[in-house]
Amino acid sequence: MPDVWATVTDLDSSMQERLAGVLEARGADPQQQAMRRAFLSGIDFPEGAHVVDVGCGTGVLTRMLARWPNVDTVVGVDPAASLIRKAQVLASDLANVTFNEADGRSLPFGGEAFDVAIFDSTLSHVPGPERALAEAHRILRPAGWLAVFDGDYATATAALGDHDPLQTCVTAMMASSVNDRWLIRRLCALVRDSGFELVSFRSHGFSETTGGAYMLSVVDRGADILCASGSIGEETAAALKAEARHRVNAGTFFGHIAYTSLIARKPAALA
Repeated sequence: MPDVWATVTDLDSSMQERLAGVLEARGADPQQQAMRRAFLSGIDFPEGAHVVDVGCGTGVLTRMLARWPNVDTVVGVDPAASLIRKAQVLASDLANVTFNEADGRSLPFGGEAFDVAIFDSTLSHVPGPERALAEAHRILRPAGWLAVFDGDYATATAALGDHDPLQTCVTAMMASSVNDRWLIRRLCALVRDSGFELVSFRSHGFSETTGGAYMLSVVDRGADILCASGSIGEETAAALKAEARHRVNAGTFFGHIAYTSLIARKPAALA
């Protein structure tokens, strides 16, 4: 199935609004927030930094960046007009934030315009991520920072053992929500091939055992996808969702996704 985020501009308004809600719900999760603070802490933002957030969605990270030490201005970029409109509303109180509707593989900026380029949960959704990395290299100043945060979505699981039916839901959801579940495994090579010097590569873990709110949504969406494709019936889909909630109530639910952050630099200009 195609990555829903890669084709978001083709979706109807109600689905786009639902996806906007998914982004904001994920952004409000304390674990997700902590991972991103740790990610941003690894970037040496220069004083008065001009930052671009590529694939900003509703601007969850853009708003965090606007308040980050040493950041002067932030530009959020996303190809989906509906998400940009939502981002503008949510960031209306931030004077140092602007948004552009554009594809990360063809950015509407001149060369060497930014100090930091950030891809948060973006590159795994982009067909041809090397083109987005080449654009980041073009718009960054010499010695500018590239920062990538993304899921190693091949690790996503809700299974308690072999042949767990909930894992089928997770796998179906990831197959329709991520263009390349294996991107993280190739990311270091892609970044080096794009002309950057690798600074750090770090793993972050996201897990849910008690509430399970985010991973429950993954199971639910996967069950709906399987039902819509005809792989299972409505009764089976409902039973899978009920089983996930039974595990939450029984204290046996487990959900996990490994995330990774990468920080690199564009080489400094020769003297």
